[in-house]
Amino acid sequence: MAEKVNKRKNFLTAGQPVAVNKRARFDYFLETPVEAGIQLTGSEVKSMREGHASINEAYVGEKNGELYLLNANIQEYPQAPRHLQHTPTRPRKLLLHKKEVDKFMGAIKREGYTLIPTRLYFNSRNMVKLEIALGKGKKLHDKRATEKSRDWGRAKNRLMKG
Repeated sequence: MAEKVNKRKNFLTAGQPVAVNKRARFDYFLETPVEAGIQLTGSEVKSMREGHASINEAYVGEKNGELYLLNANIQEYPQAPRHLQHTPTRPRKLLLHKKEVDKFMGAIKREGYTLIPTRLYFNSRNMVKLEIALGKGKKLHDKRATEKSRDWGRAKNRLMKG
């Protein structure tokens, strides 16, 4: 039997991240990460398969009692016809259980937390998932301490190697 060969070179499969928000760990103390489904169109999924998505400036907001991913940029899929194209930064509905939505909304309103998208990826069933986490903003001195500990860890590793 001949093996199936993937003809597309830059084609993302299960487990590979499409987009990662590296800045989130630097700007926020992150707690309770949760995997959420996301409502997408066909051209958005195809564009993500090629890795054309960014969540660096994205955030999660509430509208009519539901959570939406706002300001995430998923580029248009060039092979799709004009009438099937999507708007790159449109709001995308997050698919979560009602209990989870209520828990997050309570934390945001009562305790001053923010919902931050941290990672966009395909799961083992090749479904697009978004990892979101509750985050509390860091102050300037907290960011300096994070940077200092990271630099010390690098220096320590250099000393141990050589």
